[in-house]
Amino acid sequence: RENTSGVYVEGLSEIEVGNLHDVEDLLTQGLANRHVASTNMNRTSSRSHALFVLSVKTEEIINGLRKVRTSKFTLVDLAGSERQKSTATFGNRLKEASAINKSLSCLGKVINALVDREHGKASHVPFRDSKLTFLLKDTWGGNSKTCLVATVSPSGLARSETIS
Repeated sequence: RENTSGVYVEGLSEIEVGNLHDVEDLLTQGLANRHVASTNMNRTSSRSHALFVLSVKTEEIINGLRKVRTSKFTLVDLAGSERQKSTATFGNRLKEASAINKSLSCLGKVINALVDREHGKASHVPFRDSKLTFLLKDTWGGNSKTCLVATVSPSGLARSETIS
């Protein structure tokens, strides 16, 4: 849900750090909490997305005026999309795969809507269609910059999934 300072996630922690070592410790702790399981395609398949947000705030006083700058770095590690036929998932793994695929589909729709908007088309951006896109809502727009790094399978079996 949203509050006056942006998106609020119940149970989420905001921890102040003073150095790079503290940041690395938090990243390691977060990765240890990540849910992984085995499928036919991957022995340690991510069963959830991971978000790490680093907020940086600097303050200085120039000619008696206090100047505050804030920046936010959002690191997102997405669980990969899966075809049930290839992974042979069932039960809880199938439910997880469906949820992963749905959120990735919603993310694709948001990106396409933002591209349309950038090209002058009036377009509704469906941020609220998934938890992932809702959490990422404030990372797009304004003077934000986005960099995408994709890891894709070199296997010919995954070709159609990689292209999509």
